[in-house]
Amino acid sequence: MGFAATDEQGSYGSLGPDLARCRQTGTAHDHVLDARRRIRIRPLHADEAAERDGEQELGSRTGGESESPIARFLLALADGRVFTMSITGLLSAWDADSGELLWRGDYSSRFGKGHPYWGAATSPLVDGNRVVVHFGTDDQGALIALDAESGKEIWSHGKDGASYASPILVELQGRRQIVELTMKGLASVDSESGRSLWEYPYPQIGTDQNMVTPVYHRGLVLQGGENRGIRGLEPRLDGGVWTVHERWHQEKVALDMSAAVVNGDLLYGFSHFGLGRLFCLDTKTGEVLWQGPGRTGENVAFLAIPGHVVALVNDGELKIMAAGGDRFDTVASYRVSESPTWAHPVLLESGILVKDGRTLTLWSLSGTTVRSPSPSR
Repeated sequence: MGFAATDEQGSYGSLGPDLARCRQTGTAHDHVLDARRRIRIRPLHADEAAERDGEQELGSRTGGESESPIARFLLALADGRVFTMSITGLLSAWDADSGELLWRGDYSSRFGKGHPYWGAATSPLVDGNRVVVHFGTDDQGALIALDAESGKEIWSHGKDGASYASPILVELQGRRQIVELTMKGLASVDSESGRSLWEYPYPQIGTDQNMVTPVYHRGLVLQGGENRGIRGLEPRLDGGVWTVHERWHQEKVALDMSAAVVNGDLLYGFSHFGLGRLFCLDTKTGEVLWQGPGRTGENVAFLAIPGHVVALVNDGELKIMAAGGDRFDTVASYRVSESPTWAHPVLLESGILVKDGRTLTLWSLSGTTVRSPSPSR
C-alpha cells in the first residue's frame, strides 16, 4: 500500500508530459525511497553471495549498473539506516549517508534456503530499535526481529513458511502488534516481545502462494487473496484472550498480487477477476461500490492522496481517480513509461518519480505544493 499527500485542496497540478529528469538504473523490480531529497535505488544480482552491491543517487557521480532481469529489492529507512531485503532473502543494513554496509542477516542455513519459490518479496518493517522480517521458504520459516543497530536477533516467532506479503504495524485495543500473512494464514505478535496474540487461517485456493499485504483500518484487518475475495476481520480482546471475528466477506472482487489502499473509509484495489479490474468497496460493509473495465492490466501500485487515488498500472499508464464511491471516475491518465512498471511511484514536491524496468524518471508537477505524507487512519 502507499500513501502520499498534496496541497490542502487536494490539487496535484498538471502532470507531464514534462520530463524533468531520467536516469538509467538497470533492469529490476527494485523499489525507490526518498530520504532528505536523495533518491536511493539498490539493484542487485540474484546471487548476493558475490556481495556485488550498488547504490545510485539521482544527481550523484555514479552510473547505473547492468543487472539481472530478476533482481528485486525491498527497502525501509529509519534512523539514518537503509534496510534492504533481496530476492534471495538476505537482509542488509546500510548507512543512509555513506552507503557503508553495516551488517547482514542471512537465515538460509536455518531454513535450508533463504526464500520461497518465487524469491523473497517482503519489505522490512522497522519499529523502534527492531527491524522485523519473515525469513524462510514456502514450507518453513519464522518472523524474526533483529536489533537495528547490530543485527543481533531479539526474538523469533512461529514456524510458518514465508509469503510474498509484508508485515504491518498496528495498534489494536492498546496493544502494539505486528500483523502478517504467512503461507498458512494471518498471524499477530506483540511487537516488543514477539509473543503470539492471535491467528486466522487463510489457506490458498489455486496456486500455492499468499501475496497480498493486509490493510488495517478502524479496527478491521482487511485481507484478500487469489480466488478468495476480501474479508473484513475484527480482532477482539476479551478477558485477556484474543479472538478474530469475520465482520464481512465478499467474493465479487479479489486481490491477487496488488496490495490495496484505503482512502477515507473506502478500499481501492485491483482484482484479478475480469482479467484485471480496478474497484472500490466500503470498508464498513464490504459492499463493492464500483468496478472499472476489465483487461486493465496485470498489476497496479496505489497511492492515496486527499481526494484522489493514484494508480500506476504495470504497462506504464498512470491513472488519477477521484476518491469516492459513486462511480469509477478517472480524472486524468498519462503514459509515463513504455516499459513495465513494477515499483510504487513516489510523490515529491517537485514531481512524481516513476521506476520502470530500466530507468528512474521524474515527471514534473506544475504549480503544486506537496505536503508530507499523512496516512489515513
